[in-house]
Amino acid sequence: QYSSSKKVFEVFVSKVPWTIATKEVKEYFGQFGQVKKCLLPFDKETGFHRGFCWIGFTTEEGLQNALQKDPHIIEGAKVSGN
Repeated sequence: QYSSSKKVFEVFVSKVPWTIATKEVKEYFGQFGQVKKCLLPFDKETGFHRGFCWIGFTTEEGLQNALQKDPHIIEGAKVSGN
């Protein structure tokens, strides 16, 4: 029986404004729990990110805390988590 001990507690965030960088997103979600990963995919052609990202928390508690708060306001912009 194979079971992964590495559980991933991720939230997908959409509607991220271009003015917001990975650093701001990571800092914002850090209030809910320790952020293990923050993936904000960039578009090489435009030089901007694509307006969505994945936040990975180290604990389920961090994820639940983030999911309980909606909408999220980062730098004055409303982003949508799910």
